Amino acid sequence: MQGVLYTGRPADETGRLAKELRCYDLLDGLGVAYQRTDHLPTDSMDCCREVDKILGVTIYKNLFLCNRQKTAFYLLAMPGNKPFKTKELSGQLGISRLSFAGAQEMQQYLDVTPGSVSVLGLANATGGAVRLLLDEDLKADEWFACHPCINTSSVKFKTADLLQTILPAIGHLPTWVRLTGEG
Repeated sequence: MQGVLYTGRPADETGRLAKELRCYDLLDGLGVAYQRTDHLPTDSMDCCREVDKILGVTIYKNLFLCNRQKTAFYLLAMPGNKPFKTKELSGQLGISRLSFAGAQEMQQYLDVTPGSVSVLGLANATGGAVRLLLDEDLKADEWFACHPCINTSSVKFKTADLLQTILPAIGHLPTWVRLTGEG
């Protein structure tokens, strides 16, 4: 049912993709409490506004980026209502130019498709192939919300669980960045 907030994984997993179920397995295995909602595909932050109301928290914008040569990949999580300026982030990282990675790289490194990029996808990124970047605003938020590697569901859990439990367990400690939306 859409528009409902559930605690934990779906009771009926029929039709759910393996990558989504792996996210619930990860959260459950780490003992992270979470709430979940199912919804129509959300492929933009505008579509996420209705989901935000159900979750009671704003979903973070998760962007998959790369350098010009496509030899370095970055997953950036930032507040959904903050504009993203590549120039601002490039300057902080000392990279001449960042761009959005393509669908092929999303699949290869995170096992996600466009519109489903999520920090939970980092559980699929091995060998340090993807560097996690978190906007410093995250430190002040009690809750973190994202997709479980599929854009027809969303989950929320405590930000402390993300930083202290999930990210260390999957081997992706963040690089903190300060984004203003100006560039």
